[in-house]
Amino acid sequence: MSAIEGKLRAIGLLLPPPPQPSPGVILPFQFVRVVGRRALISGHGPQNADGSFALPLGKLGRELTLQQGYTAARLTGLSILGSLQRTLGNLDRIAAWSRVFGMVNSAPGFNQQPSVINGFSDLILELFGPVVGAHCRSAVGLAELPFDIPVEIEGEVELIGDDPATSVAHR
Repeated sequence: MSAIEGKLRAIGLLLPPPPQPSPGVILPFQFVRVVGRRALISGHGPQNADGSFALPLGKLGRELTLQQGYTAARLTGLSILGSLQRTLGNLDRIAAWSRVFGMVNSAPGFNQQPSVINGFSDLILELFGPVVGAHCRSAVGLAELPFDIPVEIEGEVELIGDDPATSVAHR
């Protein structure tokens, strides 16, 4: 078990399985793409433990409170970590969190997007510490997000070494 997996278990968190889109929804992309020593992370939303989208759905400042948005961002972090675990095989391969782009489904007038995305940042810093977990970040409000999810986050991490099994640079 990796050190990060051990920390997750110690605080009672589980990584969800791959996202389960609604019937008829096609997602023709990779959730994580490794290129050399970088792992590019596609946009993820909050998931339940079974892989379904986590509720509540909707806009911050209308259907969701700031605290619900924070929780959704934290669940999105677990979704991303699940995808990274499946692709990398070991979350300890992450040398540094480089950048994070947080999108918040925002009702008109809602302007607390950074506080929402803190749910993600706080989780990453808790698990990876202030050096590896440090990241550059944007948090923006959007009029709509896919499937009415409240939060979507994408990003990039730097990896320790190249793994020929996952790196396109070796294929």
